[in-house]
Amino acid sequence: MAAGQTVTVYGAYGHTGRFVVGHLRERGFVPVLAGRDAGRLRALADGHPGPEVRPAAVDDPSALDAALAGAAAVVNCAGPFATTAGPVVEAALRARIPYVDVAAEIEANDDTFTRFSERARREQVVVVPAMAFYGGLGDLLATAAAGDWTTADEAHIAYGLSGWEPTRGTRLAGRVSAERRGGRRVRFTGGRLRYHEDELSTVTWPFPEPLGSRPVVSEFTMADVVTLPSHLAVPEVRTYMSTEAAAGVTSPDTPAPTPVDGRGRSAQTFVVDVVVRRGTEERRAVARGQDIYAVTAPLAVEAVDRVLTGRIRTTGVASAGALFDAPGFLDALAPHIVWERPPGAGSAA
Repeated sequence: MAAGQTVTVYGAYGHTGRFVVGHLRERGFVPVLAGRDAGRLRALADGHPGPEVRPAAVDDPSALDAALAGAAAVVNCAGPFATTAGPVVEAALRARIPYVDVAAEIEANDDTFTRFSERARREQVVVVPAMAFYGGLGDLLATAAAGDWTTADEAHIAYGLSGWEPTRGTRLAGRVSAERRGGRRVRFTGGRLRYHEDELSTVTWPFPEPLGSRPVVSEFTMADVVTLPSHLAVPEVRTYMSTEAAAGVTSPDTPAPTPVDGRGRSAQTFVVDVVVRRGTEERRAVARGQDIYAVTAPLAVEAVDRVLTGRIRTTGVASAGALFDAPGFLDALAPHIVWERPPGAGSAA
């Protein structure tokens, strides 16, 4: 175990950042609170006495270096990641410590692979983008489902969310991504990201019971289209979103998440259903849980723990499925996430 080590959380005062800080404490790590807003950092520290506060703007490399000084790893929870990921990765590379982020922004994740893969591999520093509900969980499930396959024809990731109350950070990241796309939409087809202006369609997805068949927005594209193809040769990756969730996140009137339990989780529930196809064969994996923001914390912290204890398969920029033993990682997320192990998925590690 890597418990007792210091981990800097950049964007610690944000909605997801607070979950990450809390889960680091539960796992025995010592979080350092970092971010752009010194006042919000101090307010967070006052509510939970003990952690060190290190304000740092992303355009101030010396302040970022100070925020990471002495830390064993950094978790970046501050969106929009189009702005923060590059500078914080650079700081992690200078400090030669692992970097993990929770970015759901497709282009920002693609930028991380494009800009830093060669350098991070050369310097043997682990950089893990999209270690979150979107991008990380789907990648782990698809990797576990694929098993011994290194290639596939298609991968389908369907999100059955009971609803989606977006955070301020989600809305801001969505606006930045929309601006980068010039109003277009994105899909992964023919082995690469492609931009288009097609209208989104609604289809029926056969979720397992008790959810059952539900309408979903087809090609509601999420970060899995970057993470999964980074290590599995699959030319077609499609993601789908339950119509309730799609309506919630796109409406300007949907409120922010409301806590309903002592852990600060909302009442939102989810089922993630993943199907990987090769030829006539189909392999499937399913995960269930509560609150997509809250479950990002155990995903990110488990990644930190595994990197710091050497339970990794490579170095450099790598997605969750490439870096970790997927079945073992998913097993370790219980009880936060419960998943159905497909035949031949291997044992926990």
